[in-house]
Amino acid sequence: MDNTDFNQHKFKILIVDDLPKNIQVVASILQKENYHLAFAQNGHKALSHVKYNQFDLILLDVMMPDMDGFEVCRQLKANEETRDIPVIFLTAKADTDSIVKGFDSGAVDYVTKPFNGTELLIRVKTHLELKSTRQDLEEANTTKDRFFSIIAHDLKNPFNGLLGLSELLIRHYDRFDDEKRKKLLNDIKNVSELTFKLLQNLLDWSRMQTGKMQWVPQELDLYYLVEENISLHKTNAESKQINLYSTVPKDTPVYADRSMIVTVIRNLISNAIKYTRAGGDVKVSSKTTGGFEKVIVSDTGLGMSVSDKDELFRIDVHSSKPGTEKEPGTGLGLILCKEFVEKNRGRIGVDSEPGKGSDFAFTIMKMKNED
Repeated sequence: MDNTDFNQHKFKILIVDDLPKNIQVVASILQKENYHLAFAQNGHKALSHVKYNQFDLILLDVMMPDMDGFEVCRQLKANEETRDIPVIFLTAKADTDSIVKGFDSGAVDYVTKPFNGTELLIRVKTHLELKSTRQDLEEANTTKDRFFSIIAHDLKNPFNGLLGLSELLIRHYDRFDDEKRKKLLNDIKNVSELTFKLLQNLLDWSRMQTGKMQWVPQELDLYYLVEENISLHKTNAESKQINLYSTVPKDTPVYADRSMIVTVIRNLISNAIKYTRAGGDVKVSSKTTGGFEKVIVSDTGLGMSVSDKDELFRIDVHSSKPGTEKEPGTGLGLILCKEFVEKNRGRIGVDSEPGKGSDFAFTIMKMKNED
C-alpha cells in the first residue's frame, strides 16, 4: 500500500475503556484523522466486537472490571483470526512491571495516561502504517510464490508435451501414415499455442506488477476489438464444434487502452471455449450502462459453483480446472483480466450456475473521463 492508498483508506479502530469519559477524550483526538471508530466498555464486549468486525488497530485500557486489558490482549493473540491486529495499551499503569507485562501479552506499544494528543496520533499512524506494510509484504510474497509456481509447474507441462510429441514424431515418422503424422503435428500446434498464450499472460502480468506497462487509453470501436478476437479463436472454436459469434454492433465507442482490452477479450473468449462442450455456443455482446459499455462473454458450458466464483480472481489460489477436452490452464488469465479492467477504471465479474454456463462481464468507459 503506497502513501496515497494509505491516506485514502479509512482505518477502523476499536477503543476499549470502562470509563466513557476516557473513550470520549481518545475519540475526539482520533476523529481529526477521520478514522472509523468503535467502542467497548469492558473486555468481553471488546472480544465480541472483534469476532464480528475487522479492526486495523485496538486501543486498550488495562484496568477494567471482570477482565483486565492484559487478558484481553492474550486472548486476541491466541486467536488466529485476531492475532495480527496491533494492540496499543492506553493506561495509567506506568510501572515497569506493567509495561513489561503489556508487551509480553502481545501489545505493540504502551502509552501512559495522561498522554499528549499529538503523540498518540503519531503512534497510532505509525502502527497502522507498519500493519499495512506487513500486509503488503505478505501479499507480495504470496504473489511471488504463485508466480514462480506457474513458471515452474504450469509452464513446464506444455514444454514436456511439446518435447514428447516431437520425439514421438521423429522416432516413428516412417512407421506412421499421413493421418497419424497430421494428428501429431496438430497436437504440437495446439500445445504451442497454449504455451504461447501462457507466456503472453506471464509477460503482461509481470510488466503490470513492475509498473513497466503504461496505460495509454484512446477512442476505440468495440466492434472491431471483438471481431479481431473472434477471428483469432475461430479455428479453435470450430475444432470443438462451438458456435462462436458476436452481437456487438458497429460504431460502439469505448475509451480504453487497446492492448489491455484486447487481452481481456482474448482471455475471456479462450476460457469460454475451453469450458464449453462440443455443439455449444459462445457469444460476445454489449450494452450501454450510464457512462460505461458493459461487455458480456456468455457460454453454454460447465458453469461453476459459488465457491469456485469466489476464487477466480485471486492470485493466491490455484482455481483453474481442466476444460471439456482436458485443456490445462493456470487461472492467471482471469487475474490478468481483473487487473487490466480495473486499470481501465472498469469492473469485472461473473454470473454462473453449474451445468448452465457462465456470463463473464466487464465495463469500459464510453468516453474520456476528465477526473
